[in-house]
Amino acid sequence: MHWQTHTVFNQPIPLKNSNLFLSDRPLCEAVIREGAAWDAELLASIGQQLGAAESLELGRLANANPPELLRYDTTGERLDDVRFHPAWHLLMQGLCANRVHNLAWEEEARVGSFVARAARFVLHAQVESGTLCPITMTFAATPLLQQALPMPFHDWLKPLLSDRYDPHLAPGNQKRGLLIGMGMTEKQGGTDVLSNTTRAEKSGDEYRLVGHKWFFSVPQSDAHLVLAQAKGGLSCFFVPRFLPDGQRNGVRLERLKEKLGNRSNASSEAEFCDASGWLLGEEGDGVRQILKMGGLTRFDCALGSHGLMRRAFSVALYHAHRRQAFGKNLVDQPLMRHVLSRMALELEGQTAMLFRLARAWDSRRNEQDALFARLFTPVAKFAVCKGGIPFVGEAMEVLGGIGYCEESELPRLYREMPVNSIWEGSGNVMCLDVLRVLGKQPGIVDLLSDDFAAVKGQDRHFDRAWRQLQQRLRRPDEAQGREITQLLWRLGTGAQMLRHASPPIAQAWCQMMLDTRGTSPIDEQVQNDLLLRATGAAN
Repeated sequence: MHWQTHTVFNQPIPLKNSNLFLSDRPLCEAVIREGAAWDAELLASIGQQLGAAESLELGRLANANPPELLRYDTTGERLDDVRFHPAWHLLMQGLCANRVHNLAWEEEARVGSFVARAARFVLHAQVESGTLCPITMTFAATPLLQQALPMPFHDWLKPLLSDRYDPHLAPGNQKRGLLIGMGMTEKQGGTDVLSNTTRAEKSGDEYRLVGHKWFFSVPQSDAHLVLAQAKGGLSCFFVPRFLPDGQRNGVRLERLKEKLGNRSNASSEAEFCDASGWLLGEEGDGVRQILKMGGLTRFDCALGSHGLMRRAFSVALYHAHRRQAFGKNLVDQPLMRHVLSRMALELEGQTAMLFRLARAWDSRRNEQDALFARLFTPVAKFAVCKGGIPFVGEAMEVLGGIGYCEESELPRLYREMPVNSIWEGSGNVMCLDVLRVLGKQPGIVDLLSDDFAAVKGQDRHFDRAWRQLQQRLRRPDEAQGREITQLLWRLGTGAQMLRHASPPIAQAWCQMMLDTRGTSPIDEQVQNDLLLRATGAAN
């Protein structure tokens, strides 16, 4: 008998072998506009490599084969190491070769290096996000260590700035590349690090640490920056994996976390058993030292979420161009086209604002840019990371049932999204930080007024929203922290769109994000332009 029940058709093959940079016209334009045109050729090469089927498969394999904790070696000696799938190591090699962990900190870093590095980060996020955790912590810690690396570890500076990934279990001065992790939160406190109970007692030139960390990020790192209570208060310590004499430090890994997403990345619980640490800064200065890095890691959270959103949208748009329903391609169905256009428009605004923010970080020696970065980094983390979760869910719906199945990339992207909203401060923490900046940083309202005055009168929705924000800023209420932060994001982004996007796209963005009357249709020509730009095509 003939048992062929059906022929498979109208099922698009998965999106592979695309150039992640050149297919994203808003990103290409932002890189040039914000000062990193010199990196465009390399970014195109990176985009081609990362968009290849082989790279995407590495991302899948790294998450399908999560790390495992190795407490002991075969002889029974304490090991406290982590074993990763080979795909993890290949992805890490690529990140380090592309200098995503240190590009901006080179001795002769080029103008726009922060912008170029942000673009590389976004491209890598579209392939695999777990590997970005060690990269972003190393990136954030390096400028602090360049200024305050303890004397016994001065020979670490060269491997910290190298383009090599070295996963060997060995002392840092014997390695070609280094990774730095962080250990802050404890069981009883979480965000409230002032309640930490880990103790640090001075012993000669170093300190002895006794206590625990509930989240000890990237336990395979060559050193961690750890918060502990010293005699003078909560302090920051440099805690290496190996001591200067080559002996293992007294850091014990208890278990790896079972997480919703971010499964390729090892997150651990650890205990300090008279672990040796070296003080960074002064006793009692720990929070200030950590906050030097907090802005950088928070910005990376926003970049990472944006990269995940971009990939989810690319998969959805590709599918919509190739899947038919009721006699038309999905992308030609009016309601689907409306949904996809709004998603493309949201990404346009994010790209413009995030890369303006990258330029502010790049030129943070300028007082106004430093203030811009200080305010809009927690704003961006709140808005982008929070908005990414429903955004990826919407992309899943474009594919329907197959988008919900593990053969698709989208379930992994969806599980990955919440971590950036939680890590380095959840939504409420970001909003409280924004209110703190608004209340304590002199000149912040003048900064906003100057920035928004340049586009005043171009869009009535923008002008109305700015008046509303001014009223709220006269007496900011903590209970309205989320509304204020969201409005800041929309106004800051709207200002960038009105400056740099075509007038029809800018006005469509302001109407979508700032019109309080509800959803309005996007003009058909604007829809066409948005969807063309989302595939890298010229208008």
